[in-house]
Amino acid sequence: MKIRPEQLDAHLKKALAPIYLAFGDEPLLVQEARDAVRAAAHERGHDERLVMEAEAGFDWDALRLASDNLSLFTQRRLIDLRLHNAGPGQAGGRALADYAARPPEDTVLLVSAGKLDKKAQGSEWFKALEQHGITVAVWPVTAARLPAWTGQRLRARGLQADEAAVSLIAGRTEGNLLATMQEIEKLCLLYDGGRVGAREVAQAVGDSARFSVYDLADTALAGDTAKVVRIVEGLRGEGVEPVLVLWALAREIRQCCQMARDRDKGLSVDKVLAAHRVWDKRKSLAKACLARYPARTWCALLHQAARVDRILKGGEAGSVWHELLKLGVSVAGAPVVPAGGLDAPAVTTNR
Repeated sequence: MKIRPEQLDAHLKKALAPIYLAFGDEPLLVQEARDAVRAAAHERGHDERLVMEAEAGFDWDALRLASDNLSLFTQRRLIDLRLHNAGPGQAGGRALADYAARPPEDTVLLVSAGKLDKKAQGSEWFKALEQHGITVAVWPVTAARLPAWTGQRLRARGLQADEAAVSLIAGRTEGNLLATMQEIEKLCLLYDGGRVGAREVAQAVGDSARFSVYDLADTALAGDTAKVVRIVEGLRGEGVEPVLVLWALAREIRQCCQMARDRDKGLSVDKVLAAHRVWDKRKSLAKACLARYPARTWCALLHQAARVDRILKGGEAGSVWHELLKLGVSVAGAPVVPAGGLDAPAVTTNR
């Protein structure tokens, strides 16, 4: 049976299933789901915990042997199985399906994993765990939801924070829920049960935002120039390869160029989006981009991306990261790179 993360606590108060699978690409939320299951199992007498790390080369017979040996003991046990890859592989899939078909008594199997794609969720082992147990899929907290999520976590810890304080915490830790919770814990220590405002947060909370190249592309398409600068600087500081940054930007520019050409030929925007199979949740971004520039400008940006590629390959002189910053803010619609970005002077871009 599938349940949402927010339903897990209510479920655990009523019953304890023989199998749980918590998965998703937000480690903090997966960890919280695991902690909740472990706590509920402990309350029901599952005092012994066997941890299995299913890394490369893991012997899946160990799961079978562990389940077979449980009948020799009267003590209840929790098997904490952690998948370190996208899935268990062929041998692991068979072992999990076999386990789910005959789960031992007085045992809870807790499986945790990262993001599982549609193929994995359609596999025999996944369906077996879902049929005989509980699956909990966690999803990243989006930037739009992060302030509300942060405010709820603050209230749960007994802190009263105004809107400015919540927004500041969310902005400084965006894309890094673990950092968000760490900063909330820090505020709890400093202002236990008290009220915090933007001034207190600014003094206590560091800038721990973590972004991906996909965040950069979406932010540029959305036209948020200031955030583009912040993300590019963050990616450089984290040691992200510039070629990945260029790939993400160039991919979006290329599609915008093609869509703008079709639009300029007389097709309606809705028909253009349908022809290019733009997802519903990205249609607002695509429409904003088509309204921002004509086709010739998107093509010019594609040539700008090609220049960055030549710099990357040593075929042309220039600062790769500064050129990536110029490209990102140009996509966002800014005529000038903000002064100080990547320690470089402002640079005018052509439209």
